[in-house]
Amino acid sequence: MADKEFKPYVPAVTTLKEFTLKAILLGIVLSIVLGAANAYVGLKAGMTVAATFPAAVIAMAVLRIFKGSILEENITRTTGAVGEALVAGAIFTIPAFIMTGVWEKLRYWESTVLMLIGGVLGVLFVIFLRRILIEDTELPFPESVACGEIVKAGQKGQTGAMYVFGTMGVAALIELFKNSRGIQLFSESVSGFFRFSRSILQLFTGELKPVGGAEGYSGGVFLRSPAASPAMIGVGYIIGPRLAAVVFSGGVFGWILLVPLLLFINPAFANLVGGYLPDGETVSWLTLSESVWFTMVRPLAVGAMLVGAFYTLFKMRKSLTKGVGRAFRDIKRVKMGEITPNRLEKDLSFKPVITAILLLMIPIFFIYYYFSQSIGGALLSTVVMTVAGFLFAAVAGYLVGLIGSSNNPISGLTLTTLIIAALLMVLIGLKGPLGIAAVLGVAAVVCCSSGVAGDIMQDLKVGHILGGTPWKMEIACIIGVIAASLVMVFPLSILHRGTPGGIGGPGLPAPQAGLMSMLSQGIVGGTMAWALVLVGMVFSIGLILIKSPSPMLIAVGMYLPLQTTAAIFVGGVIKYIVTRTYQRRKLSKELAGRGENVGILLASGLIAGEALTGVLIAALVVADIHLPAIGQNPLGGLVVFALLAAILIGIPLRSLKGGTAQSS
Repeated sequence: MADKEFKPYVPAVTTLKEFTLKAILLGIVLSIVLGAANAYVGLKAGMTVAATFPAAVIAMAVLRIFKGSILEENITRTTGAVGEALVAGAIFTIPAFIMTGVWEKLRYWESTVLMLIGGVLGVLFVIFLRRILIEDTELPFPESVACGEIVKAGQKGQTGAMYVFGTMGVAALIELFKNSRGIQLFSESVSGFFRFSRSILQLFTGELKPVGGAEGYSGGVFLRSPAASPAMIGVGYIIGPRLAAVVFSGGVFGWILLVPLLLFINPAFANLVGGYLPDGETVSWLTLSESVWFTMVRPLAVGAMLVGAFYTLFKMRKSLTKGVGRAFRDIKRVKMGEITPNRLEKDLSFKPVITAILLLMIPIFFIYYYFSQSIGGALLSTVVMTVAGFLFAAVAGYLVGLIGSSNNPISGLTLTTLIIAALLMVLIGLKGPLGIAAVLGVAAVVCCSSGVAGDIMQDLKVGHILGGTPWKMEIACIIGVIAASLVMVFPLSILHRGTPGGIGGPGLPAPQAGLMSMLSQGIVGGTMAWALVLVGMVFSIGLILIKSPSPMLIAVGMYLPLQTTAAIFVGGVIKYIVTRTYQRRKLSKELAGRGENVGILLASGLIAGEALTGVLIAALVVADIHLPAIGQNPLGGLVVFALLAAILIGIPLRSLKGGTAQSS
């Protein structure tokens, strides 16, 4: 049911400055900067955070200096936020080209074309779906409503810019002093290994030797403190205590249960300790534990992620079917190009949109042919990409309306596409590196398209609340996609070259890209560790049977380094403390919501500050500029936790000073 009685903040009959040069230029800058920041966060934590909130606050703060209107701020936010969405799709797929060995390094033109076509298609697909989803009162659009309230408050002088920029500065300093490539004063985390006493087990009685040999079993537990990471703590704060705990439970299961178990049941591992790696490094129990996690636990996590992704889609099947069906029925009812003349209801005309989609099929066919060296493979890839791209754009838009852009499971949607494409490639006989490249090419375009579609739907809803003009916002989104696509390979390449281990290493584990890499290799290349993957799939099925919360997130926690999941959990605990404080003080819903918005802005600043500083430090390393390391005092991390807790708890509460309790 459309919201016929809805009244936007700026009425349709009101004319304000909207699509201006200053609004677009600022939006382009934000698209690039926020995109680069989220590339760092996504590669490190396996999840990104919607850039709608920081983009809105920065747009308000900057345009206020130039006396910009609320609709100009809306255009800037829309243009700026789309960069994060595009990067979310890119980092989940494009690094897989490196992780599979198809590419030795990131390739600029191939990566740019994949991002550009995927992003633009995401915008074009959404144009068909906007009116159905945006005007549906059954979809709550939680993040859109929250952002709309922040912007409305900004019109009364409450921009919140000091919260974002203040914590950006704090996070930047922390990252500078903890990064091993920066001016290091303290270590991000500390680790230790606690040995088991030796045990001798015997499966059978009689003359048989003990299973563990004469020396018996050994092993131990690898433990690591939470990373003193403002970005990861900010992520945990935003996703909340429940989801943060779910992610951390996966880390506990992978690192504190599976790794010790695998060390214990493989006595030969103990013989490796004290030996030397090819690079001359001595093997310790710490490095052995990390190697076991990397080579044995992560394939288990891949299998669990695969089942978890499909189960997530299965649970949403009724909502998805209803939303997609409504979209197709509405398209049939609307005549081409005939849109209601009301400013608030006018999208780009359908005819040129359809023409643009068809024209984009030409370059995508040629790039798929370039990957696969097969006309049949390229044609099949193009068809799969087009159908899956539109379907999952609708799905992504609908999911954003239900749960928000930050929780949009685009990796699950992309996995579905990847598996379908991989199986089809095998059926037509396309295998090896060429088949893997073609499959990843399809996945990259669909993932970028789905990510952009979901984000745009969220921003179009904010514009709907504020009274923005849809067709102008849609053009702004296309501009933001183009700008981000042209430059986003550079921060990705800098992070890959400037981080120890590169993308896929312990510093930037890139869990979704690793999953895409392993699946494409396993199905097309035939090199997957199927036994471990199948065990992980069975484990995930067990989680589903006991109705465990989010098997997908548990699997992601298994795939990530322990210090990362622990830091996310710390952020969730801080959020829990804040929420409980609101409840104990019996604050009104309005006051609690205001404090919630302040907390989100603070956490967004922490994420952006660390991420941007990490990119800058990586750029210095690539440029062969080395900053002096002063020390690695582990106590510095405790100071960071105390400082961030004080900021995330104290400032939101102080912002509500003088607020009244909820009346009974």
